[in-house]
Amino acid sequence: MISKHVLVALSLSPVIMVAAVQGMPMKAEVTPIELRAAGSLKTAMKDIIAAYQAESHTSVAAQYAPSGLLLKRIQEGEKVDIFASANMKHPQALVDAGQGKAVQMFARNQLCAVAQDNVQVTSATLLDTLLDPKVKVGTSTPKADPAGDYAWAVFAKAEAVKPNAKAALETKALQLTGGPESAKPPKDRNPYGWVMENKQADIFLTYCTNAVLAKKEVPSLQIIDLPQELAVGADYGLLVLQGANAAATPLAEFILSAKGQAILSSYGFQPPAK
Repeated sequence: MISKHVLVALSLSPVIMVAAVQGMPMKAEVTPIELRAAGSLKTAMKDIIAAYQAESHTSVAAQYAPSGLLLKRIQEGEKVDIFASANMKHPQALVDAGQGKAVQMFARNQLCAVAQDNVQVTSATLLDTLLDPKVKVGTSTPKADPAGDYAWAVFAKAEAVKPNAKAALETKALQLTGGPESAKPPKDRNPYGWVMENKQADIFLTYCTNAVLAKKEVPSLQIIDLPQELAVGADYGLLVLQGANAAATPLAEFILSAKGQAILSSYGFQPPAK
């Protein structure tokens, strides 16, 4: 005679049937947290996610891209639980559209210049070097990538130091990264190290954290701090979106916690302004 338990199992799917017959526990499928983060966060965020998953055993599906492009994807309907942007403006646009409650600053960065080893440049001579017609200046893509917007902010500051510098720099800047049509580096390569290794620019304006990663891949590169009159900082914003996975808020809290902040600090990010 076939037992009642086996009859029930026969009416189920093959996987569940085997579990029922063998007395195996049946686990509900866990939906991962969908995280989208700025490309400049990729290395640090991978460590944060690994530390969080080790504590919580929660699955996180992360993708990294320029913040402006991520914003566009979310606005077009991509299901995202947490958005970690390289500026405050892009997540605030989602709040303004009713897709989240509040943006929290979770890290800060600074812009630096990365230069080829044959370029004679210091912080004091940086502006003159950028303006030199023979020097190729690389940036990311404004609007698509906040790093490009921050580079344009440097150019605006240059105007107060040298008349007509803003227009000259905007005209000559090569938008090499961060745009929808930008060439993609090989997998696991830092895009700025790759751009500089391939001599696409003599000097590239990017985040100081990116500059450090680029120099690790291409040790010959120089990292130049921007002089005070050109210095531009970057505030990073974190948003848990409306209708997010219930597990998203604890991950956001972990990013803001002492443990998450320590990992960000180890990659050169500064703590959020108080």
